[in-house]
Amino acid sequence: MRESDDIEAAMDRAEASGRGHVPDPAEPRLLRDALGRFATGVTVVTACECGGEGNPIGITVNSFASVSLSPALILWSAARSSMRHAHYTEAPAFAVHVLRHDQSGLARRFTRSGDRFDGLDYTMNEDGVPLLADTLARFECVTEARHDGGDHTIIIGRVTRFTADPDGTPLIFSGGQFGGFVPDAQPS
Repeated sequence: MRESDDIEAAMDRAEASGRGHVPDPAEPRLLRDALGRFATGVTVVTACECGGEGNPIGITVNSFASVSLSPALILWSAARSSMRHAHYTEAPAFAVHVLRHDQSGLARRFTRSGDRFDGLDYTMNEDGVPLLADTLARFECVTEARHDGGDHTIIIGRVTRFTADPDGTPLIFSGGQFGGFVPDAQPS
């Protein structure tokens, strides 16, 4: 190969990398890593199995967002690959708990299998939804709609009650790691 061919090949590679990658289902790690550059808050979504009649369930979620203030709507996305997917998509009600900066242990607890509620301080609301104590914010919801979202189901909830601690700071997730939020210094 001539030197000019080497230079042209290097320029082609540089140009292609400047355009970015095309999502490839066979290589999801590249897209997952790129999405991981966006920092998100961390929540635990709770409900009960069997459409609200069974055992309490919970899952750590970072796909939480506000949809509307009037009416009060939020959304989160349940992975179809989750063993709890069917329970969440059938649940008539659920709660989203926004975690504090020091609750990474609680977040990890709801990422693994086993009885996540064993020894945990929680109460049940009138809709039969487990409510975790001492989180930064909590949104109690009834399921408003479900939408197909590829390998996830997008669940929209109508907020029926909420709580918020004005003094806490959120737990953040980015690049596969938990961390905290450091606010900008306010000008004097």
